[in-house]
Amino acid sequence: MTAPDQTLRRARVAVAALFLTNGAIFANVLPRYPGIKAELDLTNASYGLAIAALPVGALVAGLAAGVLIRRFRSSRVAVVGTIFTGVGAFAVGLSPSLAAFAGALFLLGAMDAITDVAQNAHGLRVQRRYGRSILNAFHAIWSAGAVLGGLMGAGAVALGLSPAVHLGLSSALFAAVAVAAYPFLLSGPEADPIEPVEPAERGEPSTRRRRSSTGPTPRTILVLVALVLIGIAGALVEDAGSTWAAVYLNGSLGAAGSIAAFGYVALVGAQFVGRIIGDRLVDRFGQRTVARVGGLITALGMGTALAFPSVPGTIAGFAAAGFGVATLIPAAMHGADELPGFKPGTGLTLLTWLMRIGFLASPPLVGLVADATSLRVGLLVVPAAGLVVVALAGVLEGRRRA
Repeated sequence: MTAPDQTLRRARVAVAALFLTNGAIFANVLPRYPGIKAELDLTNASYGLAIAALPVGALVAGLAAGVLIRRFRSSRVAVVGTIFTGVGAFAVGLSPSLAAFAGALFLLGAMDAITDVAQNAHGLRVQRRYGRSILNAFHAIWSAGAVLGGLMGAGAVALGLSPAVHLGLSSALFAAVAVAAYPFLLSGPEADPIEPVEPAERGEPSTRRRRSSTGPTPRTILVLVALVLIGIAGALVEDAGSTWAAVYLNGSLGAAGSIAAFGYVALVGAQFVGRIIGDRLVDRFGQRTVARVGGLITALGMGTALAFPSVPGTIAGFAAAGFGVATLIPAAMHGADELPGFKPGTGLTLLTWLMRIGFLASPPLVGLVADATSLRVGLLVVPAAGLVVVALAGVLEGRRRA
């Protein structure tokens, strides 16, 4: 395998910059929510309805990403999308009323969804040129950007900056980073007419194929459904950590608030580590094996924590779950983008759109189960998600040969 040239290495750094900005712009908004809620004197119900505009915007606009990518290229859509994501974040800070707040969140969700598909599509283009896995590292950098944005938001609150000033400055900063990265992204058509395909597992010689123009077959649709379920499993575990970890540790196990926060911190931290080393694992063992082992780690780690509840054990269980699902969403995106019969960007767009539906449905699902039984029972969705991944990982790519 030949080493990537300077143009390709620069493109990789530029895509990494896009992932960083996407995570940072969005995370800068989150620490401002309590202050905006108080400033607008919102009830819990009205605040919840306003926040719901974010995923609704993502669902409404998400399916447009594939069309935009084919018309304007993923590089342009990702950069322009980043700029308008920043505009949405700035609008959140300017919101003078509930309606304006909800409208700004709708715009933020819509632009974030389009940007997400475009930057992943371009990252996959770079990955194909590299000939080895690098997408997990991009997602790790997104996580680092989210941490950076969260720290910036917390610092802005501590310094007493108004939401408008803070979100205006942070959005302008990261939009400028995205614009500066644009000249180094890949040029040319979105998909080459001829693309490499991995050799079979038994070591047959490498072949090449053309993208099918006849449309997806029923088997392709079934593979896409399996990939969506794998992606939803990864998103569900992430949501269980962000939505329920602190509530379970504090309310059910009696941990102090400062300790309860470590459930989500452990999940995100372990996920970051898993994504940093994930590309090497995928290159060595293949996405299929890595996903299966990760699913087992998720099921056993969180299953044991729920079977024998304790504060340290539960924190360790969330860490195991975060590490186990680290590579799932990048693997599902890679698989969807490589599906034959779809136009460039369509498989990836459908995957991310359907994943957002699952992500939107998971919090109420856990809540309904928790209300009917207990939160401990509701959190069984985490080990169940791991078992789903083990069952469906066969649709993922096996080990490539040099």
